[in-house]
Amino acid sequence: MTLFTILALAAFFILKLFLIVVPMRESFVIERLGKFRTVFQPGLHLIVPFIDRVAYRHEIREQVFDIPPQHCITKDNIQVEIDGLVYLKVMDPQLASYGIGDYSLAAINMAQTTMRSEVGKLSLGEIFSERETLNETIVREIDRASESWGIKVYRYEVANISPSAHVVTTLEKQMVAERDRRADITLATAEKEAKINMSEGVRQEAINLSIGERQRRINIAEGRGREISLLAGAQATGIALVAEAINKPGGNTAIKMRLVDQFVEELGKILASSDISVLPGEMARVKGIFEGVDQVTKQFKS
Repeated sequence: MTLFTILALAAFFILKLFLIVVPMRESFVIERLGKFRTVFQPGLHLIVPFIDRVAYRHEIREQVFDIPPQHCITKDNIQVEIDGLVYLKVMDPQLASYGIGDYSLAAINMAQTTMRSEVGKLSLGEIFSERETLNETIVREIDRASESWGIKVYRYEVANISPSAHVVTTLEKQMVAERDRRADITLATAEKEAKINMSEGVRQEAINLSIGERQRRINIAEGRGREISLLAGAQATGIALVAEAINKPGGNTAIKMRLVDQFVEELGKILASSDISVLPGEMARVKGIFEGVDQVTKQFKS
């Protein structure tokens, strides 16, 4: 058993020297006598001991690197502190090993440089509203620069945007002032609309009153017109009847008698309401009566 164990251990040691297993998530860069030979993908591979060696091991899954916070100056001269995350993947292990010393550090530094440059082109408000555009620009610039590094940058995400305390205080005051301004505008608009509605109500009331007054006057005028027309018609009828009665026998005498009666009646009213009289009232009445009787007598005689 001891000899078997020794032989098994020796065989395992020999296999260990000649065979290498690459995990599924990695790829190995193999050098022979210090010179690049090949890249081993995940699986079992054979190497020459003491001649071939694993020079680099690369993670072939997508990796995420944290971008440390840094101070940037915006287009409107406001200092902000921005950090983020960059997502990349090793596409060519050979270039990732020999094209750049440390592709992760290079990607982080490139992201910081590009971020400072792009933030300087935007105002503070645009940074918050156009974050997606900023992310896409940084990804495009890093991906263009990393073509010779054997990596592929998939996306960049701005994590936090933190203005300075003074800027935050200023922005808060600005927001309060903006809210107050909007409230004043709303109140002024409401008051304006209320006054407009009131004036419209007064105007409509005046119009309705004027229309009613006009209609009332029209109705009164029409009533008066009808009254005058009826009176005129009645007077015309009465005059026609009087004229017809005059033409009849004894009509003229009857008319004179009627006139005398009216004269006596009106004279009595005048004497009753007047304060000054030229002639005694009884004498005027007697004289009028006798004159009227005399005229009537003459008419009958004729």
